[in-house]
Order: sequence, then structure tokens, then C-alpha cells
Amino acid sequence: MAPNVDYVFNRDFLDINRWSYLPMFATGSMNLLHHFWTKTLCYVIPPNIPRDGIRRVADVGTGTAIWLFDAREHLPDDAQLVGFDISFDAAPPREVLPSNVRLQHWDAREAIPDGLERSFDVIHLRFLAFVLLNDEIPGVISRLFQMLKPGGYIQWDEADMETLRFDKARTESKTENLEALYRLLEARDPRLKPTWANHLPELFSEAGFVDVEKDTKDAPQQVAFQFHDVGLIIHELIARKLQDEQMASELRRLLPAAVAETKNAAYRTSLRFSVIARKP
Repeated sequence: MAPNVDYVFNRDFLDINRWSYLPMFATGSMNLLHHFWTKTLCYVIPPNIPRDGIRRVADVGTGTAIWLFDAREHLPDDAQLVGFDISFDAAPPREVLPSNVRLQHWDAREAIPDGLERSFDVIHLRFLAFVLLNDEIPGVISRLFQMLKPGGYIQWDEADMETLRFDKARTESKTENLEALYRLLEARDPRLKPTWANHLPELFSEAGFVDVEKDTKDAPQQVAFQFHDVGLIIHELIARKLQDEQMASELRRLLPAAVAETKNAAYRTSLRFSVIARKP
């Protein structure tokens, strides 16, 4: 059965700023979670994807378009980059986008827009495990395969929620409320415990991709803690969106206690991975 909500998170001010730019960085343009992903994977575009032949790049589920802004610094000057999403409420105004970056509405669960078959050298996706359901994945991968040029690459980054764990950096740290907070949400929406992400390599092979590789990383402890710290905002966002007042009240009750456990050096983390494959 499909979940009761269209999207796990809101697209309001808090949600936008969960992904938004951080003034603490000198460039003023690095997205916080993108920064942590890059710190964990150690790249924006994997080194086994040749840069010289890249002319058109797509970022599906682009959000704030931060991956595009960073990726363009690693690509030839004439590369054209397109960010696809169902909403651009979180993205910068089109007037401030770099000249080689544009945004286009598209839901990856729907048919490919006209003229986009065999169009891209690289397609990137990240953190769609909380958006897509198991039975939607084969169709999405098939459409992405069609959008790639022969010889083009796909890069799909996800958190491995099957390796979810609660770590303690201090002997006296506790995780009971953090665990209760997660269990409460997990029961609410099946997308909060996706089962398809770990099968991406097999799904890519079944769709016709070759040279499939999975690069799995465990974030350094300090990065894992920062990932978790930012992620706590998610629970406030969900509490604000829920129509179930009883559950929203329970979320609001647990959250301060979970924050207190976090301040005492407890945090939730998991492995993260990037699956890279080539269209023959």
C-alpha cells in the first residue's frame, strides 16, 4: 500500500534550509549535506568516470541544485548541466543560475520528456530512497537508461539504511530516545526503511548497464555525527506535516530527549554508497 503522504518532508522554510547554503564556508555556496556526502565519498564525480568526454549532465531530484554547482567545477567549460525535479521551491532563482545550468520539471516516475532520449553523458541521483517505492524503481532505472547516450554513466548515491546503527562516543551515552524516534517514523512510512537501495547493482545489470561498481564508505566519526545532527531537523518537519495529531505530539515529546542524547555524544549513522555503471 502506498504511504499516506506524497513526500516525506515539507518544502517550507525549514526544509529548504536543511539543504541550503552555509555561510561558514568561504564560497558561501556549499550545501551542508552535500558537503558531508562529499567528505564521505571523497568525490563529487567518481574518478572512474572520464571527464574529457562529458558534455551533458543531468541531476535527477536536484533539490537545491548544489550537486550541479559543485560538479560543474570538475567538468569541461562547455559542459551543459540540467537539474530535474518535481518542484524548485528549494532551488535558487533561475536568474542567479550559472549560464550552463538550467532546471526542468520532471518526475522520474513519469515518461521521459520529449527530446531527452540518448541525451546525457552522465546522470546523477542521490538520496531518493525516501522518495521512491520498491515497485517504482525498475521503471525509473529504465527511463534513466534511455536518457543516457551510449557509453554514458549513471551515478546513484544512497544511504544504506539496512546498516543503520546507533553509536555512542561516550561510555555513559544513551540512545533510547533516538531509537524510539526512529521506530516511530519507520512504522509511519515504508520509505523510511527502503529495501531496494542495496539492490541497485543487480537492478542496473538487469536494465542493461555494464561495468557496475558499488563504492561503500563509512563516514568518519565526526562527519557521521554531523550527518545525524542535521538530520534531527527531519523529525520536526514531519511532525509539522502530519495530520495525525497523536503521532505528531509523540514526535514533539521524543525530539527534545533525542536532542539531549545527541548532545551527550550519541548519534545515528549507517554506511553510504555510490553505485556507478555504464550504458554499453
